[in-house]
Parts: sequence; structure tokens; C-alpha cells
Amino acid sequence: MTAARLVVLAIALVAAAGAAMLAGGSGNDAPPQAQAPLETVDVLVAANDIGMGAAVRAEDVRWQAWPKNAANPAFVEKSTAPDAIQDTSGSIARAPFVAGEPIRPDKLIKGSGSGYMAAILPAGMRAISIEISPETGAGGFILPNDRVDVILTRKISGPNGQDESYSETLCRNVRVLAIDQTVEDKDGQKVVVGKTATLELSPMQTEQLALSRQQGAIALALRSLVDSGEQVDASGEPTQDRGGKVTVVRYGVASGGGGR
Repeated sequence: MTAARLVVLAIALVAAAGAAMLAGGSGNDAPPQAQAPLETVDVLVAANDIGMGAAVRAEDVRWQAWPKNAANPAFVEKSTAPDAIQDTSGSIARAPFVAGEPIRPDKLIKGSGSGYMAAILPAGMRAISIEISPETGAGGFILPNDRVDVILTRKISGPNGQDESYSETLCRNVRVLAIDQTVEDKDGQKVVVGKTATLELSPMQTEQLALSRQQGAIALALRSLVDSGEQVDASGEPTQDRGGKVTVVRYGVASGGGGR
């Protein structure tokens, strides 16, 4: 073996030894500390999708480990409610759940033999249905949980015998509970023109709407999602606007009128 080969072999051995020392580290390095185990609690969650108004069965819920530091006080924990699965069975969902979502008691109500519509209505509110058509129901684009304004249009005979048309907003920012028998819109659902719309109203609004149905034509105006948070009082009027303005149409000419 030549001297050059010996030099190359020696350099290679030295390099290999250095790499081994770097990979292994020095003997003085402290061993890595073991990570503390994640503390969890058992939380009641939906085992599958639960639709709004659906009756919850025992097989629709299950216990699931949940990080303790991420558990919300509104969740149902096994340590405090070990019989929650049996107690939840028979309840009606006031809002939809997706599989894996924690069950919250405020989104459930005991049915007690009542229908789902009575169960999902908030306390103090009423459900009333009105007839709709493509012309009075925004062309079928109104779906459950949308917000609408209820508009009354009627004709009366004027002093000179000519018909005068009045249009006024009866209720603002009203939640649509159902279109026909549909209480929940699914992803990818096609637009379907229903024949009736069920609205969530206060008792005062219910009386007003029932009377107005005998006086003229009722139409629903779909509200923008941005405007759905408008604050209204018990009569359905905006809290910042109590003018109750009415649009009067005379001989095809629209003009603003005062409240009545």
C-alpha cells in the first residue's frame, strides 16, 4: 500500500470518528425529559349528525376523551353526570349537532310528547304559517333559519272612488322556522318553492299578522345576513326607528306617508 493511500485511509478514519462523536453527543449531555401525559376528561358528544327538531336516541351520543384545559363548563362531563346518555335519550334538538360536537344541555329540550316545532320554539314566542308563492316568497330562495320582513299590501277606495294601494312592513327581522315541512336546509339542497312558510313571532305580532291576512296580500322580503342582527322591540319595530313609515301608491305614483 502506497503512502498516499495510507494518508487517505487515515483521514477517512478520523472523519468517521468525528461524525460518530457528533451524532452521539458528549457524555455530559443530560437525557431528554419525558413529556407529561395530557390530562383529559370524558365529554358527551354526538356520535353522528343530529338534525334540528330530531329526537335524540341513546346511540346518537357517546363519551369521548377531551383535553381538560379545553373543556367548556357548558359541556356534559362523565364525572359529574355519569347517566347523561340515558338522561339525554328522548330529548329534542333545538339546534343541529355534527358528529363529534360536544352536547350542550341548552341546545336540547325534553319533548314530553310534544311535537318538534313546539320544542324548538323559544320561550314566549309563537309559530304561525302563511301561504307563499314564488312572487311572495322571494322566488323560493327563502329557507329555514333565514330572516325576513313581513309586508302587507292592500287596496282601499279613495275619496274620489279611485283605488289607493298601501304597502307597510308589519314585522321586521323575523326568523323562518320552516318552509312547508322542511325545518333544516341540507348542503347542496336545490331551491324548492314551498306553499307555506312558518314564522317565529311574538304574541303581538301573531295577532297583527292574523288580522292583516284578511286585509290584503302578505309577502316576505328576504333580509341580508348582515342585517339579521337588527334589534327590534316586541311589536317588530326597530328600536332605533319607531316612525312606522308607510308607502302610499296613488295612480301609480309612490309617496312616503306617516305612521298609523
